[in-house]
Amino acid sequence: MAKAIVVEHQGAVSSFAFNKIDRTRLYGRRRRVPLDPEGKPCTRASLTVDDSSVLLRSGMTAQGYFDEELRWIPSKALVGIDAAGKPLEVKPSTLGEPVALEGPVEPTELLDVRVQAVYLLWPEELAGELKKELEEGRIYRFPFNYRPGWDVGAAYLVANEKGDFFALTGERWTPDWAAPNALLEPLGEDEDFGDELDFEMF
Repeated sequence: MAKAIVVEHQGAVSSFAFNKIDRTRLYGRRRRVPLDPEGKPCTRASLTVDDSSVLLRSGMTAQGYFDEELRWIPSKALVGIDAAGKPLEVKPSTLGEPVALEGPVEPTELLDVRVQAVYLLWPEELAGELKKELEEGRIYRFPFNYRPGWDVGAAYLVANEKGDFFALTGERWTPDWAAPNALLEPLGEDEDFGDELDFEMF
């Protein structure tokens, strides 16, 4: 079981168990299974782009990579570097450790976040003042790393009118606004919005 999300607000600590919300949990799912001539399920694989000499099965690229000289480099040997080429320090997971809440932030800040994951929270220990402020519609930001990584992400703590609590993780982004009557370029083929969540379901 994953460690709790633990936050500190006005000197009081609150902790939440959590579970990720995805489209499958909200809507269910259907799956198409390709079959071979004998009726057995097919296994997905890919060929390397340059010369098609290597067959990559599902999960292989998570274990490591081939460099330009086709030498195998395991994932654990990889390091992150900054723009100057210096190694980055690995930031630990924030789960199980108290992190300070920032805010309350303006709701418009959350509108400028590209949400990557939504977690439903169950209070294990919830300070009364924080509960009151969340139920009044206030939004708080806090640093969040599910697992160790090269940087620390951000999450937003919110509540709905039913008394449910959520953490929305993502990154700030600035939209590109178009002038009136300006021609807009069509979306690229790699821009897929099919996995977006319908927040009316919460």
